[in-house]
Amino acid sequence: MPIARGIAHELERASWIRRMFEEGARLRKERGADNIFDFTLGNPEVEPPAATLAALRRAVEHGVPGSHGYMPNPGFPEVRAAIAERLRRDTGLEFRAEHVCMTVGAAAACNVILKSILDPGDEVILLAPYFAEYPFYVGNHGGRVVVVETDRECLPDLGAIAAAITDRTRAIILNTPNNPSGRVYPAAVLRDLDTLLSRRSNPPLVISDEPYKKLVYDGKEQPEVVTWVKDAVVCYSWSKAQALAGERIGFLALSPRLADGAEIAGACAFANRTLGFVNAPALWQRVMAEAADACVDVASYQHKRDVLCEGLAQVGYEVRKPEGGYYVFLRSPIPDDVAFVGHLLKAGVLAVPGVGFGRGGYVRLSITVPVGTIERSLPSFARAFKAAIG
Repeated sequence: MPIARGIAHELERASWIRRMFEEGARLRKERGADNIFDFTLGNPEVEPPAATLAALRRAVEHGVPGSHGYMPNPGFPEVRAAIAERLRRDTGLEFRAEHVCMTVGAAAACNVILKSILDPGDEVILLAPYFAEYPFYVGNHGGRVVVVETDRECLPDLGAIAAAITDRTRAIILNTPNNPSGRVYPAAVLRDLDTLLSRRSNPPLVISDEPYKKLVYDGKEQPEVVTWVKDAVVCYSWSKAQALAGERIGFLALSPRLADGAEIAGACAFANRTLGFVNAPALWQRVMAEAADACVDVASYQHKRDVLCEGLAQVGYEVRKPEGGYYVFLRSPIPDDVAFVGHLLKAGVLAVPGVGFGRGGYVRLSITVPVGTIERSLPSFARAFKAAIG
């Protein structure tokens, strides 16, 4: 039986990371694993924080009766209350348990809110470069993607956003720290975006996807999007901050200032169930009620960022150090980023072309690899650079 035409089309669009995975497997077999440097996936190589693992042991060994049974769709009320308390502390807004829905990671949170607000043909603005899965999330729920370019610094272009908004615009997805650019959107940009949106009688919802929020470098902090933008929701995951990518635990939080918030909360609880997530994993909800603030060693990622960026700059690449997140968005030395990825492959380096994230002329490199791998890869980056520029 043939697969659905829509899925076949989306598989073709999503082929870059899969193609790199397949090429990596082939090259490792051909050249040996030590001679291939894979920068494609943001899969943490560190272990979760000690506080997280201790909370997990306590949840397993001292769980209360009923800890593993069904619960309300949005999650355990006491867990949601604990998350709301942290949100109050961080944002200054009056979050309560009813504003929080525990989810199967940030991806589920994004899909739950989109399912709750979109009718077929409604528009969702994505700011390029964007996380490659966003178009699929929007398409899952009948929405139409409207791509708006960021400026040369990869920051939101408010004029371009204003020009793209129509009566069908239901949401704008923000991702800061950004995957793939590593930019942290400043408070002033968020404030001006809120001013822009507040001029509309029916402003689009800002969906703030924040899995990298705690991974910010050089002593900076990510401004709280819901503090600066009135009509906003937060999609959060502990996958990055606590190196729990395989556990799929996060939450969706609706701003207490959100118009029709109670109605949207009810829709999200319903969507959480009918999309098949049912509810977030019970055990990990208990863990996060206790260990939500734990975080991996951010300094280790900053060090790897510095080693990679400084090494690439010495080779001759034009590179901006990311302000946060897992990735370096490296400008290709030639305009054709796909062709340059081919040069990198020949040199034994696996990377993802920028076209996969809505902006050509760049490649994305993950810093979730051992620092030794980064150091050993630099001669290969140099060979690819020389091959590309002739």
